[in-house]
Amino acid sequence: MYSALNPAALRSPRAVLANGRTTTARIPRTVLLLGLTSLFTDISSEMVVTILPLYLVAVGGFSPLAFGLIDGIYNGAASVVQLASGYIADRRNRHKPVAVSGYGLSAICKLLLVLAGTGLSAIGAIVLLDRVGKGIRTAPRDALISLSSTPDRLGASFGVHRALDTVGAMLGPLLAFAMLAAAPTAFNSVFTVSFCISLIGLGIIVLFVSGKPERPDGAQPAPPASLKGAFALLKIPRYRALLIAGAALSLATASDAFIFLVLRDYADLGTSMFPLLFVGSSAAYMLLAVPMGRLADRVGRARVLLGGYVLLLGVYATLLSGFHGWGIVVLALALLGSYYAATDGVLMALGSTVVPDEMRGTGLAFLGTATNVARLVASLAFGAAWTLLGTSAAIALFGGGLVLAGTLAAVVLHRTPEPARA
Repeated sequence: MYSALNPAALRSPRAVLANGRTTTARIPRTVLLLGLTSLFTDISSEMVVTILPLYLVAVGGFSPLAFGLIDGIYNGAASVVQLASGYIADRRNRHKPVAVSGYGLSAICKLLLVLAGTGLSAIGAIVLLDRVGKGIRTAPRDALISLSSTPDRLGASFGVHRALDTVGAMLGPLLAFAMLAAAPTAFNSVFTVSFCISLIGLGIIVLFVSGKPERPDGAQPAPPASLKGAFALLKIPRYRALLIAGAALSLATASDAFIFLVLRDYADLGTSMFPLLFVGSSAAYMLLAVPMGRLADRVGRARVLLGGYVLLLGVYATLLSGFHGWGIVVLALALLGSYYAATDGVLMALGSTVVPDEMRGTGLAFLGTATNVARLVASLAFGAAWTLLGTSAAIALFGGGLVLAGTLAAVVLHRTPEPARA
């Protein structure tokens, strides 16, 4: 896939032609290395994520509401940390060291899970600490990707990073599946192997990623960030629109774990087969992340983002169709992976077009926090609705909410057009 890249293209976002003109190169070296870091980190993380629903619900006896609490913590409770890490990285212009600290913290948490058992308080504390690590690393990592890419290639750069990230998200469940197939109750072994793999990802960013992003066209580093500049972001109409749209859509987004628990019943999956659901959605995400990023660069990132949530609505409709069996499971997984390909990196690319260089980490952190906190609320709400109203009613409720949220997002994004792409 990347064989066409030459060393000159990897050193800079632009390659020099023989006649002196420049053309946009494929992918900067920093983006590829950060993608490999995320690949190994996601193998580690997804080994845990794929078995955590089954571990807590089937082994720990958790109710959907109790699992919703844990899942909400996992997806959004520590998101406020992104604000501090993004600002510190911008203020000190040290995005790599801040990202490294987050990767290191998450690696340690994988080892702590071995000692936790199924106690709600212990699992909750470790999951919270792991998500603190993710919150610390996400904003400075995305800032490095954004600052290393040219404006017209932001969607492609984030797409390539997310594709590599998703390779890990696909391999992690496969490894967990293989281990559980050999020993159906070997959860602690999965946690231990997860820790070892996380160290590989940590080593890549420590040893090979430059501390300074590759600046397009030799641009000079931006001045240090300030608190005044951070609050000034909220005065940018397009940025406010992205915050509103992202949060509203996330409030109507059911967690993957809940979707997979429903699909498990539809296909009557056993313990060892459960991780394959994560593999299916990750495969679709991996295949479509780069094409969706390139499409967003060409036709408009807001259009692709909203289209992605139409695909999520298709997932809800599939779950409510009343059909069972592997056919409906495959369709739901394909739609879910396509939704992620059209939304995850595209939202960060959208934010990168309106946030100044010196506030890139902070601005993307604000955006990530808004969506992740909303997902925390969504996980709690879905778990409560499932417990009190039943599965179908919970899905229908979120489907209706997504229609309303999508309408709101379309209106606010239409009123603040996307800046022209370079």
